[in-house]
Amino acid sequence: MLDFPRWKQLWFWFIALAAMAAAVPSFVSVAGYAWPAALPNPKINLGLDLAGGSHLLLEANPDQVTSLRLESKEEEVRNALSKASHPVQIGDISNKDGSLSFMVSNPADVDAAREAVLPLTNGAGLSGQRDWDIKVVDTTRIVLTPTKAGIDQAVTDAMSTATEVVRKRIDALGTREPTIIKQGTDRIVVQVPGLKDPTALKALLGQTAKLEFKLVDTTASPTDVQSGVAPPGDEIVPYASGAGALAVKRLGGIKGDQLTSAHQVFDQQTGEPQVSINFNQAGGEKFAKLTTENVGHPFAIILDGKVLSAPNINTAILGGSAVISGSFTTQSANQLAIALSSGALPIDLKVVEERTVGPDLGADSIHKGAIAMGVGTLAVVIFMAVTYGRFGMYANAAVIINVIMILGIMAVFNTTLTLPGIAGFVLTIGAAVDANVLINERIREERHRGRKVFQAVELGYKEASRTIFDANITHIISAVLMFVLGSGPIKGFAVVLMIGIVTSVFTSVYLTRMWVASWLRKTRPNDITI
Repeated sequence: MLDFPRWKQLWFWFIALAAMAAAVPSFVSVAGYAWPAALPNPKINLGLDLAGGSHLLLEANPDQVTSLRLESKEEEVRNALSKASHPVQIGDISNKDGSLSFMVSNPADVDAAREAVLPLTNGAGLSGQRDWDIKVVDTTRIVLTPTKAGIDQAVTDAMSTATEVVRKRIDALGTREPTIIKQGTDRIVVQVPGLKDPTALKALLGQTAKLEFKLVDTTASPTDVQSGVAPPGDEIVPYASGAGALAVKRLGGIKGDQLTSAHQVFDQQTGEPQVSINFNQAGGEKFAKLTTENVGHPFAIILDGKVLSAPNINTAILGGSAVISGSFTTQSANQLAIALSSGALPIDLKVVEERTVGPDLGADSIHKGAIAMGVGTLAVVIFMAVTYGRFGMYANAAVIINVIMILGIMAVFNTTLTLPGIAGFVLTIGAAVDANVLINERIREERHRGRKVFQAVELGYKEASRTIFDANITHIISAVLMFVLGSGPIKGFAVVLMIGIVTSVFTSVYLTRMWVASWLRKTRPNDITI
């Protein structure tokens, strides 16, 4: 057991040195020196409680989900009835009072209409209920009413999608390790370490980024448009600039949910910032069809319910790409590109709480934590050296290497160190010392039983290692559960704990055994002080 082949020694040293080397850029950064740009630069991120930053609480209005579902369902119903094997003629659709209703023109088609609409309803999650109720009233009117289970499922889905969209937008800003958590049924907590001014972030997260292309109704009376009266089948949409409004066709346009990318560009003639967008294949085909069939007509580019511009379609736009212009600044065009490429928010979010956390508390905690770790480490080093002699010094070296390895691995995986993470850090150092105490005490017991030096050391490592592995397996299970089920600081603690457990076992069991075996083979002592 104490026989260590050369390849194994080299492999252990390689692991230890590589992990410690990864920690060097973080030490250089803390010391205030510049790290060469040509070299890899893994660094440990500091969490909001250590580095300071911004805390935002976003809230959605669940009632908006209901109205959006009604609008979306209206178009689905029209398409289903027109594309049925036996097309059904209907009158105007109404989505007032929380229900969607329409009159079937021919009473004989009521059953066919109901059969065509029925596939548009689905089961609401695991509730076993459908998300819409369908009723026939007054013999010819079909009414679709969203069920409570359907609304609850829609709100849950919308908040999950909104959380993911928020995450994509913040990641696109290049921010490291933000914390984004759903809180309750209608809130999202956003914490961004290092962000001192959240103004731009609030503007980005507050933008729904619902992009639409709709045909302009050129037959609408300007007087009616100015007074807000929409012709049948139209809607009045104001200009984003505040200069009047337009009547556009309510249905039949293209939505921006089929975008694949968006980038900020500059107009080659005027130099004005613009946003270049690309559709996927289906979106590109729809866009080409719309522009081909309406050459010579204006179409409105609408963002979040406001017209950005309404250019004429001079030629068919093929290839699935287009450019959006609208008096952008470079910053606003870049923000719009990020918002579009990350997807539209399925529900509006507003900031209901905002806090800026300064780094003073974190700096003070780091300072006190460093003092506590320094004093504690010195006390442990003295205790181990006095109690176990040479074997204690091996344990001390293992603890120091363990600390640097934890920092290096955290830097490689770009993890974030938080205040709870520091607690996990100290806990794993204690676990590393405990492991060596177990090993050394076991060796001491074997010597007291009369075992020879080699036999006592071998049995000491063998028997104590079982206990160490068993104990750390339970710790790993606990840490994994905290990481999976926890959030924010709890995850930070779990990550440090998992890394620390692995490195502490490696250094306290494998490295010290390698050192002890090398010393024993070299000196062949008849007795040891332990």
